[in-house]
This record gives sequence, C-alpha cells and structure tokens, in this order.
Amino acid sequence: MTSLRFGAFLPPIHPLGESPTWWLRRDLDLMAHLDRLGFDEAWIGEHHSTGRDIIASPEIFIAAAAERTTRIRLGTGMTTLPYHHPLWTADRMVMLDHLTRGRVMFGVGPGSLPADAAMIGLTPTESRELLETHLDVVQRLLAGESVTAKVGAHTLVDATLQMRPYTEPCFEIAVAATASPTGARLAGSRGVSLISLGATMTQDGFDALGYHWGIAVERAASAGRPEPDRSTWRLVTEVHVAETREQAYRDVEFGLKEWLGHLNENAAVPGLALPEGSTRELVEFVNSSGLGAIGTAEDVRRQIQRMVDQSGGFGTVLLLAHDWADPAASWRSWELIARQVAPHFQGAGKTHAQSSLDARARILARREEATVAAGAALEHMNRKYADEVAGRA
Repeated sequence: MTSLRFGAFLPPIHPLGESPTWWLRRDLDLMAHLDRLGFDEAWIGEHHSTGRDIIASPEIFIAAAAERTTRIRLGTGMTTLPYHHPLWTADRMVMLDHLTRGRVMFGVGPGSLPADAAMIGLTPTESRELLETHLDVVQRLLAGESVTAKVGAHTLVDATLQMRPYTEPCFEIAVAATASPTGARLAGSRGVSLISLGATMTQDGFDALGYHWGIAVERAASAGRPEPDRSTWRLVTEVHVAETREQAYRDVEFGLKEWLGHLNENAAVPGLALPEGSTRELVEFVNSSGLGAIGTAEDVRRQIQRMVDQSGGFGTVLLLAHDWADPAASWRSWELIARQVAPHFQGAGKTHAQSSLDARARILARREEATVAAGAALEHMNRKYADEVAGRA
C-alpha cells in the first residue's frame, strides 16, 4: 500500500451572524493545531460574497499562519486566478515562498461562487476560459521569462519578476477540479498537480475518479509532457469523528443542516443537489451517498479506503475544515483523525498502525516462552543468592 499524506482544506464556511474576527482567529489556531498533530498540509480558500466564506486573501492568511506553525505546508486553495493580474499574483507568491522558507503551494481555480464573479462582471464560463491563459502567463513568469501579453482585462509589457522563488526551481502549483473533467484536463496539459475538490460531492464525481485521472494522463501525453505522478493527486472529502457514532451524530446537530443548505444556495458544483430533512436524515445521506463519513474512526477509514479503491490511488487526502460540529468537537475530531485514522494509511509497505499491531502479535506469540524464561531467570537468581549466603556462613 502506498502511504497517504493527510491535509486540510479550509474554504472556510462559518455561521452567519457571528463575529468574523473570532472565526478568523479560530482558523489561525486550527492551523497551529494541525501543525502540532502532524498534518502534512493545509489549503486556504478565496471567496468574496456569501458572508460565510470570509477569507478574501489566502496569501494574507498563509503569511499569518506561517508565523504560528513550523512544518505544515500551506497552499492557496484556491487563488481565483482570473480575478487577478497574473504579474502581481506571481510576485506575491514568490514573496510568500520566501516568507515561509519554501512551505508554500500555489493552488489555482476559476472560482466556485458565481456571485463572486458577477461582482466584477465575469460569467463562470468566462472565468474558466481565462484560467488557462492566466496560468500560462504565471508559469512563464515563474520560469524567469519576460512577458508581453494581453490577458483578459490585464496588460503585461516586458513584465519580469523581481525575485526568483525560494523553492528551486519553483513551488508546487496545483489546479482545482470539481466533478467535471475541466481541472483534470488542465492539470495534464499544463504539467501541474490536481486537487479534486468535488471528489465525493456527487455520486457521479465519486464514480468518475479513475476516469478523471485518465483525462490528466491523456492530456499530458497530448502536450508531450511526462505522465502525471499519482502521488501529486489530492482528493477532498468531508468527515467528522467522535468516540461513538451516536456522539458524532449529536455533534453535527450544531451545523450540518446549515452547511449543506449553504452549498445548495451558493456552490457551482455540476450535479449538486443536496437533500433537506432532519439532521439524522442528512447524516444518513452523507454516509450512504459517498459524500463523506460521520461516525467513528473506523467509519472514516472505510470512506478513505473507498476513495483509494475508486480512484486507483492518489497521494493526499484533504479533509474539509467545516463547522458541522461546534469548535470544541471539531477540534477533537481532528485529534482522533491524527491518532486513529491517519496511521492506518501512513508508512511505506506497512502502515504505522499495522506495525504496532504486529509488535503486539509477536509478543503474544512468544508469551509462554517468555514466561518460562522469566521463571528460569528468577529461579537462577534465587539459587545464586542462596549460594552467596551459604558461602558467607
């Protein structure tokens, strides 16, 4: 089994009518918490319009989070590239690469909220068309080229970056994909990593995971690029863990219904039609549809294994940071994932969890032999002491 990396994907989607200042500080605290727990990476979203998705600049957030962490990698997830001038975007990422000493990753996408695009006069179709041309310019700039081009509403005239990236030859670039093949196509043709945001958002998306990777491979071959490496593929899913299923179900009374309603109202995910109903009915939908897993660590392990089997293999599982449960229960869920879920998928050849189980099995297999040997050692030392006493007498 290939070892999986574990990370978080923070849009974020927070409750309406509460202090955004408090939630932003809590999000920064979460980054430090994940760093202490040993998570490999975290990706930070960019949104502008709903009142719930309150991080407008993942770059600013990452700069603050980097000062609170030591090892976790931090990525923009995603920078909505068509909304920004490609020169300034590339320049800011290079600066962030230096500030984090190489811990930054650059995720790009066309934008998931139509309301964001509408405020600057873009349609979702226009944004998707612009993504590739903007990414082409950014990649050329990061490679050290001087670029003269007209890209959408932006003009570049002999544009050149003033600094080279801290990471040589460049920090990792990833492109977002939902249930459609658009992102997989772009990842293959541009030679960048793929993040499947809608990997489990709809049944069609879940069933098509292997197909989407095939698109990335085909597009890479068509562009004359090497075959993509599955270890660079990231899949996003949604989970909540507690010690018991009943506790997990009680936890998500806090916000599951509101969260699913928010996606129905705002997310531009093809085929997305999440149901309404009681919290218990929604829990059953999440668990049965493949959208995610609410329950014990064992339930979450099954969800991740399904993703491995359905996709044919990938490198990193990203768990959506949501507010299904209150902050304390969510905090606990991340701890249980680090303790009881991740070790079952980490370790080359043999998982960390299996290694400890094998150690116990070896001890049990030799228990009788060890008991006899311990008894013999005790008898030997008793005789030795008796002989010493007799000798002194």
